[in-house]
Amino acid sequence: MTDEQNPFEALETRLQARKAEYDTMPVPDTATSRAVQAGIQQASRKRKTRLRWLTSSISAAALILLFTGCIRVSPAFASFVEQLPGMEGVVNLIRQDKGLMMAIDQSLLQKVGITDEHNGGSVTVEGIITDDSRMVIFYKMKGMKNTEKFDYDIDLLDGNGKDLPVGFGYSTIHFDSDDPVYENYIDVIFTDQAPPPDVLTVVFKSRDKANPGVWKVTMPVDKNLTKGMKEVIPVNETLVVDGQRIQVKQAIMYPTRLVLDVQIDPNNSKKIFGLSDLQLVDEQGRAWRTDTAIGEDTRSIYFESMYFSKPKKLTLQGSGFSGLDKKELDFSLDLKTREITGGPSGLKMLGSKVEGKNLIVDFSVPDSMEDSFVLGFSKVKDSTGKTYQTPGASWSPGYGKDLDHTTVSITIENGAKLQGQLQMKIATYPSKVKSPFSLEIPVNP
Repeated sequence: MTDEQNPFEALETRLQARKAEYDTMPVPDTATSRAVQAGIQQASRKRKTRLRWLTSSISAAALILLFTGCIRVSPAFASFVEQLPGMEGVVNLIRQDKGLMMAIDQSLLQKVGITDEHNGGSVTVEGIITDDSRMVIFYKMKGMKNTEKFDYDIDLLDGNGKDLPVGFGYSTIHFDSDDPVYENYIDVIFTDQAPPPDVLTVVFKSRDKANPGVWKVTMPVDKNLTKGMKEVIPVNETLVVDGQRIQVKQAIMYPTRLVLDVQIDPNNSKKIFGLSDLQLVDEQGRAWRTDTAIGEDTRSIYFESMYFSKPKKLTLQGSGFSGLDKKELDFSLDLKTREITGGPSGLKMLGSKVEGKNLIVDFSVPDSMEDSFVLGFSKVKDSTGKTYQTPGASWSPGYGKDLDHTTVSITIENGAKLQGQLQMKIATYPSKVKSPFSLEIPVNP
């Protein structure tokens, strides 16, 4: 072994130790799954202002169990660790994104290293990587209260102190209980209407009234690192999946991700919530995964970037879609009799209860919601036409001994006094249509 190899062997040893810690973490139980989804659904109502979503810290163990396999130190991973020493845990999650790791290996990471410290706690933004589509912000928290539950709100501000009109997500990871250091990253989506700012402020606000505090880190954003790095691939092909038409308009490759723009035909008979098992496969058989999508009929789907691998061929593949017949989206619900008029045939009301100012309504839906959409609503109205928000949803498998169904609890905000009939419109539903498809994406050699 040469001296040059020693640091990498030591790094791999540390990562193996981390993996051993992750392997002993329990997979989240039913209560955990319910709490995770509640957090996701609570965040979704902010979509109009900043499109934020979050993953609760209690899901970190499951994510790590999925993503930490055989650990080998790739050049990109080693490069990243050298630039952000001590953050191997977060890096180990990021390295699953092939495109992001390639971008990091191209020295596109901007080092920051700015800390805000007070009240015994500190937040340090270690570095960022950004292009016109995405920004990933890496940070550490030390000496902070309630990081196990991640009892903090995050805001992203521009140079004028205004909220950035962006979507972002984050997950927390707890590594060392003796010397609490919480490593995290924020994943930000930009649009044409909201490009990366010249100056960024990341704000952490404690939700704990007993331990209040605000931490702010402000930094310039070096957009020159990825300036001009964008490749537009026209497609303009139409997929027909189980009779539903989807136009694939174009693919745009950035250093950090590929954006596939699609148009769902508004004349389709079904409402398509999402395409199932979607991936891009290159000429070598490598699959480039998707992690999220935004939009309704006009939709952007985000994949790992192959910007630096220059594929000669790309094929879009999927197994079908999640959706419902449009005539099944609207239904009426009698809270007293639990009778549902309209809607999908398998949907049933199980009961309801009041929690503070809110009404919790329990539904039963057929099948499992594993790897599927949860039941959610875009509109709830009472008999007077007043509209109510549904910020929270949770679920647990089965109902009694019936494991072929899933119990879903919907929170109707300020609905404690609701009685009689409700008019409800389904936004998402765990219904899958199996209809495999593929489409060649033209790529210039």
